[in-house]
Amino acid sequence: MIFVKDAAQRQVAEASKRQLEESGRFDAPIVTTIENAQPFYEAEEEHQEFYRKNSERFAMEEAAGREGFVKSHWQ
Repeated sequence: MIFVKDAAQRQVAEASKRQLEESGRFDAPIVTTIENAQPFYEAEEEHQEFYRKNSERFAMEEAAGREGFVKSHWQ
């Protein structure tokens, strides 16, 4: 999801998404939605800088699939 705060940001986000769709880089449709920004609520302390406080867990669980995805689609 991409959050935008005004019409100018929405226009940039939509153009970027359209350009990526037209590039043919991905086999499946891009399903990222573009939504109006809503009020932001800061996470609890235990969730602040999660990747730093839980670096091993983050590396093993959250980031594990990203490296292959980045290599196959962005490089």
